[in-house]
Amino acid sequence: MRRTVANIVVAGMLSCMVLIGIGCSSTIPKSALAMSPQALEVRQMQTRRYATMNEAKLLSASVALLQDLGFSIDNSETKVGLISGSKDRDATDAGQVVGAALVAAIFGVSTPIDDHQKIRASVVTRPSMGATNVRVTFQRVIWNTDGQISRLERLDDPEMYQEFFSKLSKSVFLEGHEI
Repeated sequence: MRRTVANIVVAGMLSCMVLIGIGCSSTIPKSALAMSPQALEVRQMQTRRYATMNEAKLLSASVALLQDLGFSIDNSETKVGLISGSKDRDATDAGQVVGAALVAAIFGVSTPIDDHQKIRASVVTRPSMGATNVRVTFQRVIWNTDGQISRLERLDDPEMYQEFFSKLSKSVFLEGHEI
């Protein structure tokens, strides 16, 4: 009887070691680390190079610009060149309201619709060969009327990024000339 229990324990331990060995020997698929064809294009849209090594000036101008755009600054780690901010906005979509009303009228079922959103902005600066690269990203999180996240997405409107960098360039120029 003791020998049978010992055999079962040994067999169980060997099985666990084999399973752990199999799990540890798996490799990461090459596609997991591959960049999408659009990744470089998106990064270029989000990044501008400024002919200054004064990161503090760029970060200060970025904070002022984000605040001018209605963002509250959530995090400012100027030593590492990071600023993040957010703003809350209504996310009600008339099309969703009409669709939900129709579903409710026809089927008698309540359907959650988009209710509010938080738009987030992150600015990262990085010194690069006598200049400073500034990268900004915008994302939004949308909650529905049930309080659940209905969407989480990166905002990729090129005009939004062009406008941000145009205003940042003007702000840096004005701060540089103390106007």
